[in-house]
Amino acid sequence: MSDRLPFVDTHVHFHDRMHPTLRYEWLEWDAPVDEMVGDEGAIRAKHYRAEDFLAETRFQNVKATVHVQAAIGSADPVEETRWLHESTARTGTPNAVIAAVDLAAPDAEETLQRHLEFPLMRGIRDFRDDDYLSNPAWRCGYAAMEGHDLVCCDDPFLEQMGLVRALADEYPGVTLCIDHAAHPGFRGIPREPSNGDIHQWRAAIREVAKAQNVVVKMSGFGMSDRQWTPDVLRTWIHECLDAFGVDRAFFGTNWPLDRLYSSYGDVLDAYAASITDLTPAEQEALFSGNAERIFRIEAAT
Repeated sequence: MSDRLPFVDTHVHFHDRMHPTLRYEWLEWDAPVDEMVGDEGAIRAKHYRAEDFLAETRFQNVKATVHVQAAIGSADPVEETRWLHESTARTGTPNAVIAAVDLAAPDAEETLQRHLEFPLMRGIRDFRDDDYLSNPAWRCGYAAMEGHDLVCCDDPFLEQMGLVRALADEYPGVTLCIDHAAHPGFRGIPREPSNGDIHQWRAAIREVAKAQNVVVKMSGFGMSDRQWTPDVLRTWIHECLDAFGVDRAFFGTNWPLDRLYSSYGDVLDAYAASITDLTPAEQEALFSGNAERIFRIEAAT
């Protein structure tokens, strides 16, 4: 067993391409190479279920997982939530579910309520790249999350951070999570902190961090820089901590996608090495404590 801190992985994706009702458009065999992810061919297996994740990470001291919506293109997104609960009954993981809802759809609130019938439901990810933050229909769907202690995992562009900040201010009852630390090395922003362009990312995360109901998920760094190093990750992580503080930040992996760029143990080792200057309590908070609080993991296990 690893001697590293117990870890709550806040961003994992399971899939089963043989499932009769679930679809994974991002794993279609004829899909083009994605600009951000790259060539996903190495992970386009027929399935990557909880059993596969547990086998791969069994020496990494993973305490719990948060599954983030992956069945993109399914006719009914609630079927993924049902499938994940079957997985938890069988294997003990995942321990929290971030489900899919088209928040701009007329039936968004109805779909949300159907997800909420499942005990591990903890939030929504509406994966899209349109002008959703300015869409009144989408904002109406977002408002339906208030009063349910839910997290919205979002992946906005840097130029949208002002709108994200305004959204968070308008709906304080929803915890808004910035996924993958807003991709610090992507969209033309270089990894080297000495280059002035990194100020765009730094300014963006500081702006959105002013809203106290916004948190940051430090994950998926391989999509920002496929040749990342521990020193690069340390720079990005400490920028996130300077913006959000230790209490509103936590780690995740984006597994198995980030297996394209490194091993699971390498990622966790780099995370641990980047925060050795923090107190033991702060390190524990970033590896597990904050995630357990924000995603109510203890209530789910």
